[in-house]
Amino acid sequence: MEEETTEVEVIAADAPLEDAPIGLQLDEAVDLGSRLLVEAQDLVENLLRPWNFYQICIAIGLFATAHLLRSIFGPRIRKWMASREGWPTWRMRILVVVHRRLRGIFFIVLIWTAVLIMREVTWPSRSYLLGIFAQLATAILVITFVTRLMRSPVLRSITRYGAWIYASLVILNIDDRVGAGLDSIAIELGDSRLSLLLILQGLLVVIALMAMARFVSRSTSTRIQRNQDISPSMRVLVVKGLQVGLYGAALYIGLKAVGVDLTGLAFLSGAIGVGLGFGLQKVVSNLVSGIIILLDKSIKPGDVISLGSTFGWIETLGARYASVVTRDGREYLIPNEDLITNQVVNWSHSNEFVRLDIHFGTAYDDDPHKVRALAIEAAKSVDRVLSHKAPVCHIVGFGDSSVDYILRFWIKDPTGGLTNIRGNVFLALWDVFQENDISIPFPQREIRMLADDANPEETQLTD
Repeated sequence: MEEETTEVEVIAADAPLEDAPIGLQLDEAVDLGSRLLVEAQDLVENLLRPWNFYQICIAIGLFATAHLLRSIFGPRIRKWMASREGWPTWRMRILVVVHRRLRGIFFIVLIWTAVLIMREVTWPSRSYLLGIFAQLATAILVITFVTRLMRSPVLRSITRYGAWIYASLVILNIDDRVGAGLDSIAIELGDSRLSLLLILQGLLVVIALMAMARFVSRSTSTRIQRNQDISPSMRVLVVKGLQVGLYGAALYIGLKAVGVDLTGLAFLSGAIGVGLGFGLQKVVSNLVSGIIILLDKSIKPGDVISLGSTFGWIETLGARYASVVTRDGREYLIPNEDLITNQVVNWSHSNEFVRLDIHFGTAYDDDPHKVRALAIEAAKSVDRVLSHKAPVCHIVGFGDSSVDYILRFWIKDPTGGLTNIRGNVFLALWDVFQENDISIPFPQREIRMLADDANPEETQLTD
């Protein structure tokens, strides 16, 4: 057994690390794990020594004291926070975060106080574990406060737990050995070597750069959206282009920073080309249609459109679809391709004025001149009807039972609805017709009945 071990060690010493077989690297990782297990056993034995055990008990007692202090001062601080109604929102959020971490804050203050006192009255070795506990607790609290600045819950959790693990390894002074163990777990891909340590470093760098790109994108997008000198469609196009550029640059820089060979992206681009030919036609079509819509400015956020039976205003324009919100609160996600290929009615494309028509009829006994005047006055009495674009009323025909009219009026807020304004104008017509004895006739039909005593000779049947 000793000879086999010696032979393996010679091979490992002579062969370069990048040329070593995968199995040999995995054996080294297993050996490292065994050594770490032995060191963990030694650590447990050291913790059970008298003064180390005393320090653990002191830390537990300080934690219990911190828990007691939180139960005493927590309700009082909460009551004091409730009385600060005029404070800004950001200040109240900081107070809420501090209130939730009261136990950790009390524990850090108590344990650092104990460490400083013990270092003055006794040997430093008798407060060594307490110092490690204090550093770990401080690192956890600081990382918790810093990661609260991240709005994404997923990114915040990944960053928080990753930073906790790294800080713990550094404080325990085992980061070099753990790093060597992770680096020993690797596979060979041609001329490149991909280790677990490299993968973790790449993920860390890419996540950090993605977070920075997201922050820059959000802050820049807010400024662009507030710029009234740029049209709404151009704002959306600039924001989308900026986001794609920032995220793409973050991914590229992150992979290059950890030494990933990007020549393999040629194979990836070929695979994407094949995918476009088979199953991504609609995705690319919607993406290109969205870019065309933003460039030609035919549809922009805030426009009121009709597409088939859908009537509403455009809330947002995305890379794949447009969000259309109707009057009943429903949000329709219409693919961009449908907005290009189908007939779309844009009620507010060139201006915000919209003309609506109402058809009605009155009896032949009513004066048509008076009916027209009353109809115009009724339309003007409705709030949303524009007065500077005066309503008009015309006779459009003489029907079987009534004289037919059309009443036309203008509004400038189609987002407020069309059916409701038509209903209000009809109601105003009803009121003014009732006040002036204008009648709306029912359809008239004339029915003739044949006599029952028809001439029998006329109805006689012949064989």
